[in-house]
Amino acid sequence: MKHLTVVIISFIFSILLPAQNLKPGFDPEECRQMLYISARTSANKEYAAQFPEPGFKMLYQSQPFGFDNLWDLWENDKSQGVISIRGTTGKPESWLANVYAAMVSANGYLVLAPGDTFHYKLAKNPNAAVHAGWLTSTGFLAKQIVPKIDSLYKKGVKNFFITGHSQGGAIAYLMTAYLHYLVVDKKLPSDIVFKTYCTAGPKPGNLEFAYDYESYTQLGWAYNVINAADWVPQVPFSIQTTDDYAKTNPFKNAKKMIKKLKFPIDLVLGSIYSKMEKAPKKARDNFKKYLGNMIVKVIKKNKKDFVAPAFYNSSYYVRTGNIIVLTPNEEYYTKFAESDSNIFVHHFHNPYLYLMDNEFRK
Repeated sequence: MKHLTVVIISFIFSILLPAQNLKPGFDPEECRQMLYISARTSANKEYAAQFPEPGFKMLYQSQPFGFDNLWDLWENDKSQGVISIRGTTGKPESWLANVYAAMVSANGYLVLAPGDTFHYKLAKNPNAAVHAGWLTSTGFLAKQIVPKIDSLYKKGVKNFFITGHSQGGAIAYLMTAYLHYLVVDKKLPSDIVFKTYCTAGPKPGNLEFAYDYESYTQLGWAYNVINAADWVPQVPFSIQTTDDYAKTNPFKNAKKMIKKLKFPIDLVLGSIYSKMEKAPKKARDNFKKYLGNMIVKVIKKNKKDFVAPAFYNSSYYVRTGNIIVLTPNEEYYTKFAESDSNIFVHHFHNPYLYLMDNEFRK
């Protein structure tokens, strides 16, 4: 009887206290909350203890799986959920997800294991491409995340934050795109709202992916918050070739146009153009060879059933989405001095929260 009374009271409160809808626009306090949460998604209690408790309650934390991926589900008293994705850990398989940096199509499927195929759509543009390792991590995570979203939705939660720091931010980009198109394709309810806060997120894909992602998030529904002194948002390497431009461009018929010029201008310009065109294409091919095919061989040593997808012929990674830049000042560098030995001095949660407090006073 007592238990029934508690259930009835909880039900009444859920009716009397309606959910608070998410609003577009950058909110520093929302971002702080996401940083507090992502620190706990590290699953390192000692590390998380450095930071204030978030105003959300953890409902679920997964076990590590895939490329040592892990995620949390949180909820607050406003019926707002949070999907928080862990970043890079010290384990080799976690770093494999980062260096598996060849591009693959943003639409297709991945065979994660025999009988386990991840079908995905991350963009409308057939030329959109994304990072292979972070896409594979997205595939592992999506199998757990989508059912949990559905479960919370049935309880009345329709507003979700998506967040992640570092590698978690990169995956949060792709997870946002994946969930967006599940809604578009009516595989998730149309009244679900997602708002994304990546922090220290690297570049997730090429320009076509960026344009597509920005088309539905640019009015205040997704941000990547970066410390200008942090090198992580600057990776992966970006190699732009003449193949990476829009269909209508001045390079398409450049060789034909040069041949029409008078001698010896045609020879001189032809030689210069050929050298400038070949160098980035050779670098792109090496990128695909070493950070694609060779990394797949390493992955297969630990995941024998892993099936590598076909790689997209590009390595043109670009900065994506609305960017909030946190700019260090002299005072910052007295606390977080440049270092040759600690390459993550500007990357972890402490410098980000320090800069957040400096630029967006509570």
